[in-house]
Amino acid sequence: MRDFQHPGRSAVFAQNGICATSHPLAAQAAIDILKRGGNAMDAAIAGAVLLGICEPQMTGIGGDCFVLYNRAGETTVRALNGSGRAPAAASAAELRDQGRTTVPLNTPDAVTIPGAIDAFCHLSETEGRLGLDALLAPAIHYADQGVPVAPRVAFDWANDATTLQGKARDTYLFNGDAPKVGAIFRAPGQAEVLRRIARDGRDAFYTGEVADDMIAALVARGGHHTAEDFQATEATAADPVSGHYKGVDLLEHPPNGQGATAILMLNILKHFDIAAMDPHGAQRAHIEAEAAKLAYDARNRFIADPDHMSRLDYMLAAETAERLAALIDPKRAMAAPEAISEAVHKDTIYITVVDKDRMSVSLIYSIFHGFGSGIASEKFGILLQNRGAGFCLKEGHANELGGKKRPMHTIIPAMLAEGGRVTLPFGVMGGAYQPNGHARFVSNLQDFGMDPQQAMDAPRSFSDGGHFKLERGYGDSVRRTLSDMGHKVETPTTAIGGSQAIKIHDSGVLEGASDPRKDGCALGY
Repeated sequence: MRDFQHPGRSAVFAQNGICATSHPLAAQAAIDILKRGGNAMDAAIAGAVLLGICEPQMTGIGGDCFVLYNRAGETTVRALNGSGRAPAAASAAELRDQGRTTVPLNTPDAVTIPGAIDAFCHLSETEGRLGLDALLAPAIHYADQGVPVAPRVAFDWANDATTLQGKARDTYLFNGDAPKVGAIFRAPGQAEVLRRIARDGRDAFYTGEVADDMIAALVARGGHHTAEDFQATEATAADPVSGHYKGVDLLEHPPNGQGATAILMLNILKHFDIAAMDPHGAQRAHIEAEAAKLAYDARNRFIADPDHMSRLDYMLAAETAERLAALIDPKRAMAAPEAISEAVHKDTIYITVVDKDRMSVSLIYSIFHGFGSGIASEKFGILLQNRGAGFCLKEGHANELGGKKRPMHTIIPAMLAEGGRVTLPFGVMGGAYQPNGHARFVSNLQDFGMDPQQAMDAPRSFSDGGHFKLERGYGDSVRRTLSDMGHKVETPTTAIGGSQAIKIHDSGVLEGASDPRKDGCALGY
């Protein structure tokens, strides 16, 4: 139990259903859908699409999603890959010939076809109850009437506003400036797109006037995107990958997501007595940082479009983790491994819902960097992701940019299970931090007995690009010790990530936790 004399927040307890996400209006919309008879999938879709209006710098219909879920009464966890592909004419060789070593962030070369809408439409039809018109109604309403800009949203908006170009500046800036807290943001163009999707389904987005609008914005800037690329977009079902850590099974979305990286990290951490360490001390932060360096190096080498990679079993093997753990010096930091792919970013939304029948949904949805590519369509103002920046340009690499390929993706939904039963859907936002965040969250629960809210409130650290970022929750003595061990310690300007979780107790009671680093909350009924 938390100390009620210190700042903090209590978890939310309910019996019939809970949603935890990063904006209160989206959580409220999800609960309203549950009260109307919708299931957890209906509620998650409704909340997620609305988040594209509440947090447009983080996500939107021009982005991708990944989903883990179990049906009511079933223990099987299913995965759906809602990530889009590069246009058929995409070519790493073309960029290498231009002298590029990475995919440029704010150009059509970085824009993969948005996959989220196809996934949402598919899931609504196959798993939902209420239909798209009901699920999209909250987002349509708020896109038309407007949403007051929340504090964390305003902070991120100001930091990322320089990304916006052309029509995107007209749509997402207020007289050329980022909005202040409480300003009303409206997106009437997106409201019209959502009305068409509600009426005509996924084809309203991937064909006709809406698709033409997106294609025109890309082609005008030199993009190779075609109508055929958009029409061919299709979400694909998959089986989760899993690992075990001290009594719980961690289920992650398979590649092209980076979830296997979190499993590898935990497999490495098993070789150290983490539970004997101070949870907020230098030794734990150091071992975790070294495990992250090694796991991320494996990610950068191997994770790619599943049709183009063959080393997943190697990443998940116990022997691999044992050999990597042996490389860690408990008293000295190692050099950062080479960054082959993955531009640094921090922008994603996550939503989790559990309903009265104990269907659980873990859904993550993003446009990658803040405001994605910065390119928006002219007529409807659809902001397009820059997920193609997750590709690398190294010739022969599994994750090399290529036509119709999916890039390595950072966004990863997760679930914990015990005895084959889903007990805790969760997610950690924060771009590259996410596998590290998953490993730390699970370790906080299992090594230190924290409850979900305590586990996400705790200070975070992340070794990223040769710098060891420690949130202000760490003491000066910890920073000095880590510096003496060879880490380049710094305090990040932005909080590291954000997280949401719902614990399903044996009693049937639901416990929702929401990260204070975001504007959101858990709500139940």
